[in-house]
Amino acid sequence: MAVDAPAPEAVVLDNELGQVSLSAYRGKVLIISAVPSLDTPVCDIQTRRFNQEAAGLGDDVNVLTISMDLPFAQKRWCASAGVERVITLSDHRYASFGRAYGLLIEDLRLLARAVMVVDRQGIVRYLQLVEEVTEEPDYEKAIQAARKIL
Repeated sequence: MAVDAPAPEAVVLDNELGQVSLSAYRGKVLIISAVPSLDTPVCDIQTRRFNQEAAGLGDDVNVLTISMDLPFAQKRWCASAGVERVITLSDHRYASFGRAYGLLIEDLRLLARAVMVVDRQGIVRYLQLVEEVTEEPDYEKAIQAARKIL
C-alpha cells in the first residue's frame, strides 16, 4: 500500500457480524484509522479524537476504525465511550485488512497503528504508519488531507 495507489480490498465485520467490503464505502472520502485494540489508552484516545473530528467533516466523509477486537467488544466500547460518528469494523475473523494493508502483526495478531485517507475513487491520498505503537498519529495532517480532497 502506498500513497497515490488504489486502496486494497478487504473484508471485515461490522458490529452485527455482517461482512463488509471496504469498497462498499467508495464514493465518500474515507479516513481509516487502524488500531491494535480499542481497550488500550492510545487507541481509545485516537478513536475518540477522530469521532470529534468527524462531526466537522460532514456527510461526505466516513471515519472507519479497524481493529482485531471482536465486534461485540467494539459495540460495547462505542456505547460506553459515546462514539457515534466513527464506524468500528473488526478484522478479527479473516485478518484480510491487516494482510492487504501490511499492518498485521502476525505473532500478536494485532494491527499496527496507522491512518489513511482514501478519496472517493478508492485511491490512498495520505498514509501515516505510526512507528511506535504507543504514540498517537498526527490527527491534523490526516484531517487536512481529508479536507483537501473534499
